[in-house]
Amino acid sequence: MKKSIILILLCCGLAATAQPGDRETYIRDHYTKMERYIPMRDGARLYTAIYVPRDQKRKYPILITRTPYSLKPYGEKEYPGGLVPSMLFVKEGYIFVYQDVRGRWMSEGNFVDIRPHNPEKKSKTDIDESSDTWDTVEWLLKNIPSNNGKVGIYGISYPGFYASASLPGAHPAVKAVSPQAPVTDWFIGDDFHHNGAFMMIDAFTFYSSFGVPRPKPITPDQGPKPFQYYTQDNYKFYLELEPLKNVKARYFADSVKFWNELMTHGTYDAFWKARNIRPHLVNIKPATLVVGGLFDAEDCFGALHTYEALEKQNKGNINTLVMGPWYHGGWSGGTGGWYGESAEIFCDIKTDIYTSTWYQENIEFPFFQQYLNDKPDAGIPEAMIFETGSNKWRRYDKWPPENRIQKNLFFQEDGALSFTAPDKDLSYDEYVSDPGKPVPYDDGIHLQRTQGYMISDQRFASRRPDVMVYQTPELTEDITLAGPVIADLLVSTSGTDADYIVKLIDVYPDNYPDKGDIHLGGYQMMVRAEVMRGKFRNSYENPEPFNPGTITEVKYNLPDVSHCFRKGHRIMIQVQNSWFPLVDLNPQKFVDIYHADKSDFQKATHRIYHDKKNPSNVIVNILK
Repeated sequence: MKKSIILILLCCGLAATAQPGDRETYIRDHYTKMERYIPMRDGARLYTAIYVPRDQKRKYPILITRTPYSLKPYGEKEYPGGLVPSMLFVKEGYIFVYQDVRGRWMSEGNFVDIRPHNPEKKSKTDIDESSDTWDTVEWLLKNIPSNNGKVGIYGISYPGFYASASLPGAHPAVKAVSPQAPVTDWFIGDDFHHNGAFMMIDAFTFYSSFGVPRPKPITPDQGPKPFQYYTQDNYKFYLELEPLKNVKARYFADSVKFWNELMTHGTYDAFWKARNIRPHLVNIKPATLVVGGLFDAEDCFGALHTYEALEKQNKGNINTLVMGPWYHGGWSGGTGGWYGESAEIFCDIKTDIYTSTWYQENIEFPFFQQYLNDKPDAGIPEAMIFETGSNKWRRYDKWPPENRIQKNLFFQEDGALSFTAPDKDLSYDEYVSDPGKPVPYDDGIHLQRTQGYMISDQRFASRRPDVMVYQTPELTEDITLAGPVIADLLVSTSGTDADYIVKLIDVYPDNYPDKGDIHLGGYQMMVRAEVMRGKFRNSYENPEPFNPGTITEVKYNLPDVSHCFRKGHRIMIQVQNSWFPLVDLNPQKFVDIYHADKSDFQKATHRIYHDKKNPSNVIVNILK
């Protein structure tokens, strides 16, 4: 649960190559591998690995994954330990295609991060990821004689973006596309920004290697090496970094192009808007299966909002959402209890629920079989959502579900939380936030950003004086939340900017039974959390300062939830102003944070109001 983001993304990009040897043997015995340069319309050639079943007695569908993480292992005699999405596809017989996208690894051309879609192509030089996918499909249909004329596209994370980008103006042979945890909007909610706040660990860890320029085609063994940290303590490393501008001065210089672009585009300007694929997801013909993890620290937003965009902009299109109890990519490549080796203990999930295997066998494989192999209707619902807490799958006709009622969880004095509005004339909590001593995002000492922070015990934070805690009495009945969660804070600050982090937490009873050596009594399981950079509270394009001491509304969406708070548990809300070093430090002064000086950082006194006139609350959706 403490692997680096780089390793996680690489594993999601192309099957885990460290699978058991019998899988490699099976693939070698049943597939012929070939590597080709496929020409694009502008003359660039993209390096592509193709695995064709040796049995040529029938024709097979094509399944494509386009990736910036390399199609390794390279060489026609080198076979991987698995082919994505799962061995179900391998044993059924598919033509698997993996491609280094333009400008990455062995492919020609220039790489552009989240290359903007171009709906107005007028010449062969007007290219985008949609056109590169089209040209690839066209070449495969003409040059791989054993294909059945039907194509599917699959990808997780960055490859999930390439799956989404294949949808606008898709080749007619593309019948089924599955964007999974797709990179979708890098300023509003995915990876490197959440609501305008800079997700520092992920951006630094990723671009310190991924962003190193490639002057010519290379294989991974010739590629950049991992960044060498001088400490294993990320809290110490980033705190000693001080202002964010020191990254360029001390480490990157001008070598990492996209880092410089991150530092230049500090608002939701044309640069970021062009990289939002959602407006282009119109007139979509292929069936779509959008997949995500409820505890995905990177692209939970992407899955939910890709599905939403497809649903709103394409009437009658076949569009399905699956959200399971997984970390980033946790539904692929294994049986999986759900969240790795510790989740069954920490989240009290039954060990006989193998959600990854269940999903692969009952959702993913039948979906592609139906549209690529003419198998019967898979009977997949509009939305298949796992409900944590009760630990069961739920089928919905739509997402968010219709059978829900919206209620407000109001903050009260003395740390209470209630569905009843406050009745005091003036009530607030006051505390000081110090950028020199920010609230950690997780307990313990870590180098890379942990996966497990999405469900980790929040008692370490609740004991700090700069974290405000509100909780209900013990619940007298189960309460199930399904759908959006909206933070609606009434606050004031002595500064002119501030971050606000709101966390929704399931508090276990003090007498909850232990699981082995793990003590679950009083465990504060984080169910959902999100940050809002306060200056963007009214507009991502036009940030505004706070007027010191003036009560101001800060209202924003957290990603959707599906969780049952069981009888005897409590619902807790925590509010804080730093989440370090997951999120970079806000100076609490209205400045360009990417170029701020050390002198810009200041302590600030914050108030959270909870009275009749200013009722801070969190809006939730409760299943009827």
